[in-house]
Amino acid sequence: MRIKLKADRDYAWFIRPFFWLQQRNYGQVLIPGKCWGRSPRLFAAVATLYGVINRKRSPIDPVLRSLVTVRVSQLNWCRFCVDINAMTLVKRAGSTAKVEALAQWRTSTLFDERECAVLDFTEAMTGLDGVSEAQFEALRPWFDDDALVELAGLVAFQNMSAKFNAALDIPAQGFCQLPVQPDAEEKQEPQSQEEKPS
Repeated sequence: MRIKLKADRDYAWFIRPFFWLQQRNYGQVLIPGKCWGRSPRLFAAVATLYGVINRKRSPIDPVLRSLVTVRVSQLNWCRFCVDINAMTLVKRAGSTAKVEALAQWRTSTLFDERECAVLDFTEAMTGLDGVSEAQFEALRPWFDDDALVELAGLVAFQNMSAKFNAALDIPAQGFCQLPVQPDAEEKQEPQSQEEKPS
């Protein structure tokens, strides 16, 4: 962790009920909430956006939402996000199979055509090259424009969340003990200052 957490009683009054709910639902308060909570207005905005994206009546079904959040978490090397989102995917999918195969989804037979199109879009949106017209059009058989906006919003939100947590070095909290990170060779270590081209 790169920042210190405050005692629960030292957070804004309207944040403490969120912590109580997390304690009840997860058995512990989530560390990212305590980090966001250091800026109460930011916490409120992020919590509101998360609630809208993860609502029950979302046009993106729960398993698909979880596939997206775990894959974005893997690509951003967010230990906390992989941990909690993988747990959620296992609950929603009813098995560990897709979690365990997700890093190799392109060669796995576990993912249907719709899931593959969404994962391809997710990786493109998360990467540096952006989304191609073909990748976007591949989603149209399953999603109307409103749902496409929601999908892009989900990917964008999870990237923000994962990058925030990774930058602050927020650890996993022990929710999912499955091997869900990409292969070690896929992660490229940042170059040192001496190695960077001038």
